[in-house]
Amino acid sequence: MNIPKTPMIINGEQVESASGHWVDVLNPATQEVVAQVPFATLDEVDAAVANAKQAFSSWRNVSVAKRQAIMLKFQQLVRDNTKELAELISLEHGKTLPDAEGEVGRGLEAIENACLVTKLQLGEIADNVAGNVNVYTLNKPLGVGVGITAFNFPIMLPCFMFPIAIACGNTFVLKPSEQDPSSTMKLVELAFEAGVPAGVLNVVHGGADVANHLADHPDIKALSFIGSSHVGTSLYQRASNTGKRAQCMMGAKNHAVIMPDANKDQAINHMLGSCFGAAGQRCMANSVVILVGEAREWLPEMVERAKDMIVGPGTNREADLGPLVSPQAQARVESLIATGVEQGATLMLDGRGVKVDGYPNGNFVGPTLFSDVTTEMDIYTQEIFGPVMCVMGADDLESATDIINANANGNGTAIFTNSGWNARWFENNVDVGQVGINIPIAVPVAYFSFTGSRASKLGDLGPNGQQAVQFWTQTKTVSARWFAPGTTSDKVHTTISMK
Repeated sequence: MNIPKTPMIINGEQVESASGHWVDVLNPATQEVVAQVPFATLDEVDAAVANAKQAFSSWRNVSVAKRQAIMLKFQQLVRDNTKELAELISLEHGKTLPDAEGEVGRGLEAIENACLVTKLQLGEIADNVAGNVNVYTLNKPLGVGVGITAFNFPIMLPCFMFPIAIACGNTFVLKPSEQDPSSTMKLVELAFEAGVPAGVLNVVHGGADVANHLADHPDIKALSFIGSSHVGTSLYQRASNTGKRAQCMMGAKNHAVIMPDANKDQAINHMLGSCFGAAGQRCMANSVVILVGEAREWLPEMVERAKDMIVGPGTNREADLGPLVSPQAQARVESLIATGVEQGATLMLDGRGVKVDGYPNGNFVGPTLFSDVTTEMDIYTQEIFGPVMCVMGADDLESATDIINANANGNGTAIFTNSGWNARWFENNVDVGQVGINIPIAVPVAYFSFTGSRASKLGDLGPNGQQAVQFWTQTKTVSARWFAPGTTSDKVHTTISMK
């Protein structure tokens, strides 16, 4: 079998790395090797950055209307190729095809936001602030940006980064996850087909050495990262120490509150989907569910419905969840389940050892549900990143909110209720950056910014929406006065006042 070798993209060309370090990309349902990806040499990384820097000198001067036209064509190409992109996601990540198609759709939202660049990049003007003086702002591109993405959304996360960055006039170096790069590479191919010039978008692969080199590189002006808290904190510090703008979207422990006045069927089904979809490999999964008051009586029904969820390969459109991305991920999740039992949580549904017909080697873990979870347990303090739900109880909404606010993370939260007052009280008192009201995964549409908070985020500005344009541009303020022909000045002005 001829195993494809994943290329780098440097100056618009596919380049096979000279690195001696290549790793296998596995189908997580079968362990079949479906591709190989290199860990680029640092010289190759430097070449990608150098090409991006060179391309910036011309790309920054391309009209915003032309950049918008490219984005418009790009979004249509992505839409037309949704099926192939979803198949590549499922092949290497393992998520179900319907979920993968949904991911492409969320990525398209971010590209569509970049299509609004002619409006989003507008500056401001104040006319005649003093005698014949106008003050106005220009939102100028920074230079070379870099994006480093996690494995769990190989299409959506790059779409959060490079489309808006290059639409604003920057050039870009992308380092996708080495665990599932093929769908990202197809996405980049479509960007070039849409008209992105050579050098404007470059791709390198690798691990920590490549990421650190990009964070340290003097020609990189801004870094965007989505991934684990450990890596994100390190990259943020490195980038900041070398004068770069940085945004790092990191780990989470998202809580959902179910009130007794909620629509029971909707609440239970949405919670199961949020926690177990994509095998729990979402930074916005609600892995902690707090049942308030009489809603605690719904726990047995939650368990029974979770038992009925279908585990299978991503190609099975009837499956609710697929495999975890790697054997190492499976081993970690199963170890945390064992720890939860050891530390005293009640294991009401055990997904370890699940069997999927025809796929004996898949990294499958079925829906797993713990009750009697306390905030000191490892299954609560750690981001499991697997199909494991921790169920807690609270007497009232205030107590449930206290639990959430005491947790260090602030990526997302949700409340299920039919009370407008409960919803309003919760949104105003919970200390989390993104709130869903009867919506389980509170990732806003991409013309709003992604606003995770506290330990889940480093940097003031998030991806998407207006904040993305603020992140990828530098505001230049111009104060201008034009004198009428023949105007004279009779004295020197030594004050700071503008007259």
